[in-house]
Order: sequence, then structure tokens, then C-alpha cells
Amino acid sequence: MSRYLFSPLRIGPVTVRNRIVFSAHLTNYAEDGLPSEQHAAYYAARAAGGAGLVITEEHSTHPTDWPYEKLIHGFHRSVVPGYRRITEAVHAHGVPIFAQLNHNGGQASSMYSRLPVWAPSAVPDPMFREVPKAIDSREIAEVVAGYGTVARHCAEGGFDGVELQCSHSSIVRGFLSPATNKRTDAYGGTLVNRARILLEIIDAVREALGPDRALGVRLCGDELIEGGTTIDEAVEVARMVEATGKVDYINTSIGVATSTLYMIEASMAIPPGYALFISNAIRRAVRLPVVGVGRIKDPLQAERALEEGHCDLIGVVRGQIADPDFAAKARSGHASDIRTCLSCNQECVGRMGLNRWLGCIENPRTGKESVALPMPRARKRVLVVGGGPAGLQAASTAAERGHHVTLFEREQATGGQVAVAATVPSRAEFLDVVRNLRAECERYGVDVKTGVAATAEMLRDEHPDVVVLATGARPQPVHWAGGLDRIVDVRDVLEGRAAPAGDVLVVDDLGFHQAASVAELLADRGCRIQISTPGMVVCQDLGVTLDLETFNVRAHAKGIGQRTDEVVMSASAESDGVALQILKHTTGEMTEARFDWVVCAAHQAPDDALWHELKKAPFPVHRVGDCITPRRAHAAVVEGHRVAVGL
Repeated sequence: MSRYLFSPLRIGPVTVRNRIVFSAHLTNYAEDGLPSEQHAAYYAARAAGGAGLVITEEHSTHPTDWPYEKLIHGFHRSVVPGYRRITEAVHAHGVPIFAQLNHNGGQASSMYSRLPVWAPSAVPDPMFREVPKAIDSREIAEVVAGYGTVARHCAEGGFDGVELQCSHSSIVRGFLSPATNKRTDAYGGTLVNRARILLEIIDAVREALGPDRALGVRLCGDELIEGGTTIDEAVEVARMVEATGKVDYINTSIGVATSTLYMIEASMAIPPGYALFISNAIRRAVRLPVVGVGRIKDPLQAERALEEGHCDLIGVVRGQIADPDFAAKARSGHASDIRTCLSCNQECVGRMGLNRWLGCIENPRTGKESVALPMPRARKRVLVVGGGPAGLQAASTAAERGHHVTLFEREQATGGQVAVAATVPSRAEFLDVVRNLRAECERYGVDVKTGVAATAEMLRDEHPDVVVLATGARPQPVHWAGGLDRIVDVRDVLEGRAAPAGDVLVVDDLGFHQAASVAELLADRGCRIQISTPGMVVCQDLGVTLDLETFNVRAHAKGIGQRTDEVVMSASAESDGVALQILKHTTGEMTEARFDWVVCAAHQAPDDALWHELKKAPFPVHRVGDCITPRRAHAAVVEGHRVAVGL
């Protein structure tokens, strides 16, 4: 029973039907600085799915603010028609929608704007490494006026309110923080002075909005950097905000986007609810409604946060990206049907960092809500071979669309390589993708047969209308291994075929979780571990998913060594070990190193034998996932869905 989660709440002039907030986050859906149809469909899907409040991604308030390509330029009046499309789409489901306003300040570069970056002081950001211009009093007034201009555009566009982003990436955060505000005038020094621009912006925005629209402020409760804003100062700022009498709620955040981003959009390595201490502290200091955040991924966690008094509303972003019907399923008593977010960050945060539009490994329809799916022309008998993510997604989607689907999995349980990957430290939640897809298969009536190794003859005897092969990939020896018994693949270790001991070198050719995971697993078993990579950073793609910082902390604690810029050239057997010839990129020097075992996180080969046997089959045969070519799990899910939609 959700006593708190589904109770209404008044936020100034706006009433929300429940406490679930689809909080602001980047999407990269903007087109030439304008909101798009993709935006409208995306937000409308979450409103239709039961969210109590939708808050859009940030809208830039000034031409000097253009830190990434696909940013909404709210300062141009040309955004208003797009705003109306978004608000009308969301209002059609009876849900209020706010727009977030922001100027990113010094947390940006001039690459897109070709204008100097503006900030309170000439303190370069550690990510962008560009010295910003310390703005003068005239430019401060221009920034303040810009917020008012965008607020008027939002009101004209039908938004029910706006939120000021003063948290993890904002010129206002830059003014509030003693780490980035080194001014000696009326806008620097004391906290009252550092908060002055925020209070001026509140005045300007409230005047632009009038009394009939809500105004919120999102504050950073702890920057997690030396000399930065702490929770005590954040609480004082919240009191100042409330004292204006012009603000209707306070949202919260943690960290600085360009320094401690891994704590803002935390991966599964960080426990759920980790940032609720911020909303708790602010809520005890003010009477305004307060939004709590912090990797809340299921309704029980959300209800508990409200019940324990940490917040009045709860931000659920990735949970509603993964399942737009998160709120509706929870309200109707079907929380077990929610497609639970993995916090893997591969398709959401990871795609954002690569300048691609927002996606989701759990929800292949993310970002494609505006594209109608074609209706199947006939009900078909579909056989799917392989119970990893690709096969499960293909089976689930095909069955949901009315086809009769049978799935064969040769192992005793579904999951494929994901099930194996989820057995290692800090990766257990990755198995949720399998649990979610398996539950959907059961819900849509897929006949799942485990422990059955499908053969070409068996499939022909079934006389299907179509076959989908999701047979995955198999390990292949690295070229320099020479057939040595003590040079093994990551999967050999994780699947129990090899048990390395002693001094172990993990060779990282993939740059992702494979090497990191097996290194931690073996370190926990008492091995002395080093990781070797040809790259400049061990497991470098963990940086994209915001896992690198937490991995490095754990690796240091476990004594895992890191070797970079080197390539293993050859190997030879020694008594109870392996001798490696290693080329150092930076010097061209060849060295020899001895280890008891070598574990390779290496490229795999498609397991496509069945595909070749069925090339002349009397029925269509499709391949999805790694049996086409080995990639990461998101590709498997996307392909499984795409093929099933086309059946």
C-alpha cells in the first residue's frame, strides 16, 4: 500500500496527483536549438504512464551558454511553438509540466557559441579546461534578465512552472560555491553576497511568470569537491530562497557535473537513496515541498523515502526512462511488472557523453515514442534460439505483438553472458535486464524451453513461419597465446572452467567491465592482480558509464595494479607459469614479465554455426545480437526488438 507515493500535493498554484517526479535530465533531442516532436512524445509517454510531475531538460538562458550541441536555446522566441507542442502533449494526460532554466556558466566551452564562457570568476573548469570571463555587473544584469526572458517564453508556451537549475552545472552554482567564486564585490565573499544573483534571478522569473505558475529552485547540497558548497551552506541558501516568498518548492542534487558526475548520475556501484541526506536536511529547515533524488529505482524505495520524511516528492528519472509506465504499474498494484532500471548508464548517460540522443538498454523504444509501430499483417509461429538479452527481447516483442513464440535455450537458465557478468562484484543488478525480459516473456505467453540445444533439423521439423537466431558469441584465443593452458579467457574464469591463483595478469583489450570485473573477482579470491591495457587508461570506457572512479577506488583498496600503453607480443610456458614479451608503446622497449596465470578480456567470435546450417531453410531466418558480430548488451536488445517489430 503506497500511503504517501500516490497522495496529491500542492506546489504553489499547481497540484500534482502523486509524488513521482520525472526530473530534468539531458536528452539531446533538440534540433537546431529548438524543442522537437521527439521531446513532446518522450515527455507525453511518461505523463501517460502516471508521473505526477514532468520537468523538462534545461533551456539555455543566454547566447554565451552552449556547452553541448543539442541544447534548447530558450532565449530565442522561436522556441515557443515547440514549447506548446510539448505542453499540450503532456497536458492531454492531466499532468503538469515545468521547464528547467539554466546557464551553465564556466562549466562549458566556447566551441559551439564562439563566445567567451561566462562565470563568476576566471576559474577554469576541470573538464572543459577553458578559462572563463569573470563577468562584470552589467553582464550579471544581462544574465538575470535572460532568465526572465526565458520564463516569459515558457509561460507563453504553456508550461505550468519553471525550475531554476542552480545545482550541479550552473552559473548560479558557480556563484554560490566558494570553490569557483573568488569575487570581492557585492557578489562574492559572504554567503549572502554569493547568493545575491540567485535572489535577483528569482525576482526576475517570478515577475515574468506571474502568480499562476509555479517556481522551483534546484540546489546542490554537497559539491563533493575541496572548498566547495557543503550541506550546511546549502541549507542556509534554501532558507534564503524560502524567505523571498516567491518560490514554491526546492529540488535537490549532489556533486558537480564536471568534477563529480559519477555521484550525480550514479551507477549500480552506488547504493539507492545515497543523496537523500540532502533533501532530508533541507526539508527540516524549510516549509516548502522538497524533492529528493538518488538512484531511486522502484516504488518501494520511493515510498520509504517519503514515509521516513526525507522528502515530499521523489525524483525518478532513469526508472521512468526504462519504463514509462512506472507510476501506473505501481499505483495499480503491478509493481512487479515494472521494467526495473539497471543503473548501467550505457544508453542514457553513456550516449549523452558521446553526443548521441538518449536511449535505454532496458527500453528500446526510448527516444522513438513518436514513431508508430507497424501492425503485424498476420499471426506467425516464431521460434527464437537463444535466451540472452537479444533472444528474450525478440521473443517478448514478438509475443506482445500477437505472434505465437517459442524460445529455446541450451542452458538450464536464460540470461546468456549477462547472467555470467552479473555474478561478479558490484554488477549483480545487471541481471535485472534478464529478469525483466523473462517476466515479460511469461506475461505475453512465450513458451520458454530451457536445457534444449536447438539444431537445424529440429527447427525444420517444427515448420515455423520464421526463426530468430540469438546464439551469442564464443571466446576465441588471442593470437599470441600459443595454446598455453594458463592463458585463459574471462569467460573461462566466470563460467568456472579455470581457477587462476597467485600472480595474475588481466589483459584488457575491451576497455570495459570484463577486465575490471574479473580482476576484482580474482583479487577477492586472494590473487595478486595487475591489469594491462594498450590504452592510456585501464578499462577506459568505464568513464563513459561513470563507473571508472568507483572502480579505481575499489581497485586501489584491493591492491590491483594498473599497466598502461603496452601490448603483449608473445608468450611462452615456464614452470608453473607464463613468460610474456611486452612492448611498451611510449618507449618502444620490449620487456619480459612472468605471471602464474594470464586472463584475457578479448574480442569474441560470433557463434553462428546454426545460421550457416539454416541458410537454405524453407522459412525466413533472422540473426540478432552477438551472433551477427559481438557487441555490448544494448545492441542485442535493440536488434531483438527491431527484428521482432518487422515480423
